[in-house]
Amino acid sequence: MAKEKIKYGQIGVGHAHASKMSVYRQSDDFEVVGVVEPNAELRKTRGSHPTYKGLKWMTQEELLNTPGLQVVGVETEVKHLLDVAETSIKAGMHIHLDKPAGSNLPQFKRILDEAARKHLLVQMGYMYRYNPAVVMMREFLQKGWLGDPFEVHTVMSKVVGASSRRGLAEYPGGMIFELGCHIIDLVIGVLGRPTEVHSFRQHVSPIDDGLVDNMLATLVYPKSIATVKSSAQEVEGFSRRHFVVCGSEGTFHIEPLDAPNVRFALSKDRGDFKRGYQTKKIGNYARYVADAADMAKIIRGEKDSDFSYEHDYRVQETVLKASGLPLD
Repeated sequence: MAKEKIKYGQIGVGHAHASKMSVYRQSDDFEVVGVVEPNAELRKTRGSHPTYKGLKWMTQEELLNTPGLQVVGVETEVKHLLDVAETSIKAGMHIHLDKPAGSNLPQFKRILDEAARKHLLVQMGYMYRYNPAVVMMREFLQKGWLGDPFEVHTVMSKVVGASSRRGLAEYPGGMIFELGCHIIDLVIGVLGRPTEVHSFRQHVSPIDDGLVDNMLATLVYPKSIATVKSSAQEVEGFSRRHFVVCGSEGTFHIEPLDAPNVRFALSKDRGDFKRGYQTKKIGNYARYVADAADMAKIIRGEKDSDFSYEHDYRVQETVLKASGLPLD
């Protein structure tokens, strides 16, 4: 029998990843009931994207009072994410909250605590969580094939044009806040909460906009060190985005991240894989499709979330530290 569709609505079109609405429109698990954007200029410019064609435009109050609504996608500009998320949780909705989770850590903690009390899902919009290469890496780690990790090295950069830089410069956390948060989510998934975080920040562009556009963070653990690098300056940066885990029994190297290929080394034969270096080509995959499918299973009670409230809090805490931002 066909399962009843889950009613989904989106608040905001201002986020860089807001067009993921198309995933929910194409999914057999969801019924999209409408979209909200109070900013007339954003609605005119970004709301004209084909993914919103034919959808009902609503006020936030109308959406949150839609009979049977279960999930809200929070896709506003970053500065509004937490306020909309908190309102949605108070209204009893599961949420997909795009990244990063704002700059107010106490407010994010309040949102997570309320969600936990009400048994509501807070699914963060970190786009590599269900990347097939990342899923494969987690499997290797869970099986112990990589041994004890002692090093993680990861880079996520690109060239950001002058017009886009102006918007990013509003946020003092710079490129680690904007891009590096995606890979910090993965680092915390591998190593957990760091004991120390050190942030290195530079503005190196000739464009005098104040954007912190060349950044490095080191995350220190009792028996491992992770480095996170993010820049707005790297030519063909998408092609060099990578995530590397080195452990006592093997190394796992994903590059590039967005259309992933994997090169890994094992100290001995493991399952179908042989000792030494080998490669697995994966290539392009559809972002957010697996996230949406996972959300549907969680809401229907078919599984628990793979990412705890505690994980999401530790990620945001580390993002702020790595960005050189205060926690209070």
